[in-house]
Amino acid sequence: MATLTFLGATGTVTGSKYLLEAGGERLMIDCGLFQGAKELRLRNWNPLPVPPSSIQWLVLTHAHLDHVGYIPRLVKDGFRGQILASSATVDLAKIVLPDSGHLQEEDAAFANKKGFSKHAPALPLYTYEEAIKSLERMRAVNALEPMEISPHFTLRGFFAGHILGARMIELTVRENGTTKRLLFSGDLGRFPQLIIPEPAVPEDGFDYMLLESTYGDRLHPKGDVGGHLASIVESTAAHGGTVVIPSFAIGRTQELLYLFRELIEADKMHSVPIHVDSPMAIDVTHLYQKHKEDHSLELDAMEEQGIKPFSPPDLHFDKTVDESKQLNDAHYPTIIISASGMATGGRVLHHLERCLPDHRNTILFVGFQAAGTRGHAIQSGAKVIKMYGHDVNVRARIESIENLSAHADYGEILAWLKRFSKAPGRTFMVHGEPRASEALHQRIAQELHWDVAVPTYLQKVTL
Repeated sequence: MATLTFLGATGTVTGSKYLLEAGGERLMIDCGLFQGAKELRLRNWNPLPVPPSSIQWLVLTHAHLDHVGYIPRLVKDGFRGQILASSATVDLAKIVLPDSGHLQEEDAAFANKKGFSKHAPALPLYTYEEAIKSLERMRAVNALEPMEISPHFTLRGFFAGHILGARMIELTVRENGTTKRLLFSGDLGRFPQLIIPEPAVPEDGFDYMLLESTYGDRLHPKGDVGGHLASIVESTAAHGGTVVIPSFAIGRTQELLYLFRELIEADKMHSVPIHVDSPMAIDVTHLYQKHKEDHSLELDAMEEQGIKPFSPPDLHFDKTVDESKQLNDAHYPTIIISASGMATGGRVLHHLERCLPDHRNTILFVGFQAAGTRGHAIQSGAKVIKMYGHDVNVRARIESIENLSAHADYGEILAWLKRFSKAPGRTFMVHGEPRASEALHQRIAQELHWDVAVPTYLQKVTL
């Protein structure tokens, strides 16, 4: 019998990995890093329950690290199959994975230099070169129409509305004369979208659905996100401060640039220098312009009129280390957009180390902060944060804008599910912290009367 094993994204929003087995073949959906709390991060070092060499295919929903960041390790440990994804996801992975390898090498070297690691020496999970090598296994596929990849597996993708290239994945699994249809939501986006198409509603008749539940216990604020963003910048600038925005390089940074341009052009916000201090975010912005197959109609119309959607006035792309360091000497109001989005690594840490102790500055969170991350601690009111082996006082103003989340809240998820005329045979809540997954579980069961379950780590289900 065909089986499904949950190798990640159970009880957490990270580490997305699901293994399908049928007819002696193995196919994995997503291959993400565990992030956040130490007990989760340690799972990245644990061997998979099956040898990577026994997996023939890996199918990706999108290119965020919690969905693709384990790929170089999978290849390093013996995976020799094909990695199938949308064209934009492949291009994004070519940026994301080498960057991840570089940062892990950098963090390990810094920990060894400062001596604050418990390991001697601290080692990266994988290196830059190993990440580059893993890209050789990637193959861009359209897959918006059914694509048979073996007698046992047929693949189809649907727009997920999350980030550029993001797809829900439908897999038809055949074994011993039986056929099962599974839908993997990946990360489900919101309605409406600024840049990319809205989430599609696939055809009914699924036997199983794996549904993300990141915001399964909350609703996003319905206020004016542009007005809120402008007021934070204006009030911080009036005090001569800096707005530091830890931002995901893919999706969130491009939405911020789009909104800042709109606000300034509409005279709703004064123009201040905007620095994108993330080489990856800069490269990704160019990809957002390139992949028109993932554009919304509105964005295409703007470009036809000569409008540059991601280019607000006084925009600076700080790609080099020297350009990044020069921001330390800025004595005027400025906006710094820098990765990583949960303040777990990257250049944003240096800006936080400098700006957190000054009450004139603002730290603005514009995305989900997973439990155990530095971003979550700051957002939750910590007065002292450990950074680079020492304590940093938190005196800056801390703000959050949840309207910009790329994840649907429970109201949007329920509205999307209600467009299905037939319930899946069984729906699994994944990609959520326990409280969020359980809350969405209860709402779907009570409002839609669907068969819903919350799987556990390494649980195997017979299909």
